[in-house]
Amino acid sequence: MSLENKTEANFEAMIVEMSEKLQVVNRSIMDPKDYDIAYYEELKSLYDYLMQKGKLSVAETHAFIDELSQYRK
Repeated sequence: MSLENKTEANFEAMIVEMSEKLQVVNRSIMDPKDYDIAYYEELKSLYDYLMQKGKLSVAETHAFIDELSQYRK
């Protein structure tokens, strides 16, 4: 699957994978339906960063989730 294509399936896959990678306990804050696909490119950038970085510190995880919250509907 190529995430370069802006599709609902890719959008949902990115958000689900980010929530797993971040080990989010409350998965409801990472429900793909709560995010606006208009921000696909921004979320793709965050996704790419997270995949490259691998593991984030606690502070980085909080900052990352704060950044994600900007793209919620």
